[in-house]
Amino acid sequence: MTQPKLSFMFPQQPSDPDAVVPYGQLTQEIGAARLWFGQSLRIESHPALAYLAGTGCHISVGMAVGLMVLRHPYDAALQARSLARVMRQPVAIGYGAAYPSFVRSVRGAPYEKPARAVGEFIDIARRLARGEAVDFHGDMFDVHTQLPPMDTPTVEIGAGVLRETMARVTGRRGDLAMTWLTPTSYIEDVIMPALQRGAERGNQPRPRVVSVVHAGVERPGRNGMLLAQHGSITHLSAPHYTDMLRRAGLDVDASDPVAGARELVQEGIYLYGSPEYIADGIASYHEAGVDEVVINPTSVTNMYGSEQTMEDLRDIFAAVRSRARVAQRAS
Repeated sequence: MTQPKLSFMFPQQPSDPDAVVPYGQLTQEIGAARLWFGQSLRIESHPALAYLAGTGCHISVGMAVGLMVLRHPYDAALQARSLARVMRQPVAIGYGAAYPSFVRSVRGAPYEKPARAVGEFIDIARRLARGEAVDFHGDMFDVHTQLPPMDTPTVEIGAGVLRETMARVTGRRGDLAMTWLTPTSYIEDVIMPALQRGAERGNQPRPRVVSVVHAGVERPGRNGMLLAQHGSITHLSAPHYTDMLRRAGLDVDASDPVAGARELVQEGIYLYGSPEYIADGIASYHEAGVDEVVINPTSVTNMYGSEQTMEDLRDIFAAVRSRARVAQRAS
């Protein structure tokens, strides 16, 4: 069994490629498994990450989650494989259907069946990225081609997963499943079993589970509830996110994201506290079977800037390492 991994997200949509460089260096400094990006609509995420390679920073990178409406699965495979080649390190990309309003603005209409559309997309993209010849005729895509041969480090392509249907689809067709603001109990009780059922149907191993966890270190002058708002207010206003959180037992509603932010802090979904408290929260995700935890420090960046963000990440990773050493001695 592979060791659980700990990574972190770049907390912006960059307008300056040089802003990415300190975070690439920090990834190496603190021993993070990977540097993750969200979907950037400023400097697009793939070239922003590739910029690091040009500076001599060759690290494992990922994207959580890319918006599939912006590209064809052939391009998704091409971009991911190119990134792996220039980075000389593994690449992991999760895709999602995006908000229906955004999809409508780009393609004229929302997806009639978002889970099916995402399933077709990631199935085609990951097979192309592996160098396979794809002969696929589906509801959304009709693809009969392959990429030119090229050796690269490992490329994983999967999907963002909030609810059971998408988990089953990703289990059947993806390399990884990405959760966001998701309680560990819901991951264990809903996401994991659905992924496993999908994997069995697809005759493949269960996809890796990667969980994005929002966090901020408690410091003088900070307020955990305000931080949670600054990092999650958009998601807490979205019906599909609040539906998932209610299914997990949280008292949230899209009409009251401020109360939702308080609930995230109180229930430990937004990890606000000492570095040791945050390390314990990260451990709970690993104990639930999550393969990689991705710390999202966006709220700290939004309120306090990059310097304090990097200080938080250093302290959190140091606390995780200290906790692991104590556990190792105890065993």
